Amino acid sequence: MFYRPDQGHGLPHNPFNAIVTPRPIGWISTRGSNGQDNLAPYSFFNAVAYVPPQVMFASTAVKPDRGDTKDSVANIRDTGVFCVNIVEYAMRDAMNQTSGAWDKDVDEFTQADIARAECDTIACSRVADAPANLECRLTQIVPLEGAANFAVFGEVTGVHMRDDCLRDGLFDVTAFEPLARLGYRDYTRVGEVFSLTRPGEG
Repeated sequence: MFYRPDQGHGLPHNPFNAIVTPRPIGWISTRGSNGQDNLAPYSFFNAVAYVPPQVMFASTAVKPDRGDTKDSVANIRDTGVFCVNIVEYAMRDAMNQTSGAWDKDVDEFTQADIARAECDTIACSRVADAPANLECRLTQIVPLEGAANFAVFGEVTGVHMRDDCLRDGLFDVTAFEPLARLGYRDYTRVGEVFSLTRPGEG
């Protein structure tokens, strides 16, 4: 099968995000200029650079009470900071609860009964029990083609790692099983890890 996206695929559901899988989930916490906390998951998310460490996530929808975007991007525009909370399989239901299109005045930490802690380098809450948290300062918001599509880039200014996820000096993903997004309503978890040596590394 071949299709041109601008001409439609003829399938019951769009296959695009089922093809680009698995995708890590950035559980983005922000705080509005009014002090209101927000928490929402984004599966268009990844690390993009080592030095300085940088991450990005993309928001691709709009809420009626936020104009041209969603709560996360609106808050980041106002404050210039956000936190990426890593999602583990054990927190899948709490993460899913925060994915709803809740009113901008809803605090998802409270609504989904998620423990929060204050970040160290930025004025923002983080998921207290997450395997890791990346505190970020905004570097740029890039408008993408299409309505309501924005890529948000940030420099990591602080890193929290849960003690039980550190083993022999390594951050060990098998300690918590990262949750990843597939297509449609599907998810997966990392349950098996193997290593490969690059050519020339010996």
